[in-house]
Amino acid sequence: MGFIENRPMFYAMTMTMTKDDDRPDVPDLVVSRAVLPFHLPDLGVRGRLVRLGPLADALLSRRPMAPEVAALTGKAMALVASLAAMMKFEGSFSLQTKGDGPVSMLLADCTDKGALRGYARVAEGAPADLAGLSDAELLGQGYLAFTLDPRGEMDRHQGIVTLAGPDLAAMAEHYFATSEQMHCLVRLACARTSAGWRAAALMLQRVAATGGRDADRAWDEDLDEAPGLEPWREAAALAATVTETELLDSAVTPEVVLYRLFNQTTIRVDDYRVLAYGCRCSRGRLAGILDSFRPDELDEMTEGDSVVLTCEFCNYDFKFARATLRRD
Repeated sequence: MGFIENRPMFYAMTMTMTKDDDRPDVPDLVVSRAVLPFHLPDLGVRGRLVRLGPLADALLSRRPMAPEVAALTGKAMALVASLAAMMKFEGSFSLQTKGDGPVSMLLADCTDKGALRGYARVAEGAPADLAGLSDAELLGQGYLAFTLDPRGEMDRHQGIVTLAGPDLAAMAEHYFATSEQMHCLVRLACARTSAGWRAAALMLQRVAATGGRDADRAWDEDLDEAPGLEPWREAAALAATVTETELLDSAVTPEVVLYRLFNQTTIRVDDYRVLAYGCRCSRGRLAGILDSFRPDELDEMTEGDSVVLTCEFCNYDFKFARATLRRD
């Protein structure tokens, strides 16, 4: 029987508004114990349990959104935080969907330092009432892309698959099965609670028996035919019993959730990873973008005596006096 230490859950955070000449007013919010990596060595599985805590509410409350759109965005952010936590890189990891559903575009990204953000674009003409629509119905037909964008000289890596599955968790599993040939289980949850929006993720990945993604590939590229799948199936069956309440309930620590799910096997937990409010917009960066436009293009963008650019992530308007922008 496995055993893990039960450590109390807490959030290290401030909710003051960060302000300087180059940045908008945004919450200075850090969740110090947001991502708990763990390992089930007897079953050959690694995983992460993610809870965004008050960070979910801070990110999802920046702009008015239908509850269904907010919940989908929260799940996307929890998923990308889980995926970024498994990467050994400096840079950012992002999720993007584009489809013909009411949510025409969904974006979420997380840096190696845990800076997290997300955004959903609702299509023009989308119905005002989205109640009861599944993730698949909100997104429609289209594609899902995961992108690793490292700093330095490393190449950017992107994988793209069609949107397939009833919800975002199933779509992520489809990506790993088809694009990465990897056994993966994903459970996502996001809901508005009495404390505000909360979002969480549980992710399991099978570790190849002899190391490396292709180590077991002696079969006909069919994951269901891979050798030695019994331990993975056991772990996946146990993880599949987790409920949305267990994922989102801050009164139950992540260690307790893992013990409830996997107490018949050994559980090893690693150090928590931090997540933080992570919009990276800045006045200086946008000024550089405006400098690339021709004067006549800037004139067309001018309303009154200013050009206004809105950060889609934090919903902040940056105003630039037209007289201060290029005229030659």
